[in-house]
Amino acid sequence: MKTTTPDRNIDFTLADLAALGMGHLAYVRPMRADEVRKLVPQARDLPADIDLFALLGADGTPIMIADSRAELTANAWENQLVTVSVH
Repeated sequence: MKTTTPDRNIDFTLADLAALGMGHLAYVRPMRADEVRKLVPQARDLPADIDLFALLGADGTPIMIADSRAELTANAWENQLVTVSVH
């Protein structure tokens, strides 16, 4: 990704962008149980037909899985993380 400032061009990699938000930014993503099982192998016993929400760090690292978006948002707020939604 390239961004332009008035006096120069700056190149960002995806890793650079993820690092910018580490410890400050998290995103909430709706997920099906089968997606959660791929992300978190310890969740292998989840029923296949449930909808969940994942709170993920800027680099995609799972922070929390819940069945309530409000629960994730509250956890992020308690940990001083700014949340964004991914669709």
